[in-house]
Amino acid sequence: MKLRDLKLSHRRLISQFAFFLLQNPLLLNFSKGKIHTGSSKMICTPGLNCYSCPAAVLSCPLGSLQLFLAGAQHRLSLFVTGFLLTTGVAFGRLICGYLCPFGLLQDLLYRLKTPKFPTTLRHLKYLKYVVLILFVILLPLVATHELTGLGNPWFCKYICPSGTVFAALPLLAATEGLRRFLGLQFVLKLSLALGILLLATPIYRFFCRVLCPLGAIYALLNPLAIYRLRCARESCTSCGACARACRLGLHPQVKANTPECLHCGDCLSACPQKALVYGLRD
Repeated sequence: MKLRDLKLSHRRLISQFAFFLLQNPLLLNFSKGKIHTGSSKMICTPGLNCYSCPAAVLSCPLGSLQLFLAGAQHRLSLFVTGFLLTTGVAFGRLICGYLCPFGLLQDLLYRLKTPKFPTTLRHLKYLKYVVLILFVILLPLVATHELTGLGNPWFCKYICPSGTVFAALPLLAATEGLRRFLGLQFVLKLSLALGILLLATPIYRFFCRVLCPLGAIYALLNPLAIYRLRCARESCTSCGACARACRLGLHPQVKANTPECLHCGDCLSACPQKALVYGLRD
């Protein structure tokens, strides 16, 4: 069977696993408790993939951004900022749907046979912008040590569930010495990660929609994306099948490529007229 003959959801899942392995090819490091520190770590990955994940060969853009903001010079990295803007303008939240490892984990959890709660998360969806401004930008800049003048990567240190799941837990499992230093901070962060994963089982992509600051950046750029979801008006019959299929409560036939669209592809599969397609912006 050829790849194009598979259902769109299956092709997307294959893409997610493929990009997970591209970003995390050093799988043997999980058993060794070793973090790769080679020159490839100077390059950012577009998804939420922790630098400290033992298998990772690239850096997380959010972690890199915070390290520059929290550094002695408290400056904005033109490379990291340019990378985020370029990838965001090129693909928008297609990155969330196809490239992000933590998005893949949430998709797998949502596939579990449990009750589902479709919800638009009307007001909670704005929380990710608060997390972006407060924990990724402001706190690393202003909450600095009085002697060194250095700040902390607040989002990575206190919130990021991807770092907890893909980095902290594997490293603790493989390295007995690290377990002696566990404290309340790790317990709280682990509890937050478990809570997020539990909510991602009945609520589709809970973290991406509510808390992810990287998703917030791509959400702002999604309406500008060059490669985007498009609705062919001449083919659309306004039957509403795409809106009924959307787990986010969106209406692609009215407005495609909204900030909240995660490009899961459900609307494309549901459209009987094949009026929804991916393509370059006009």
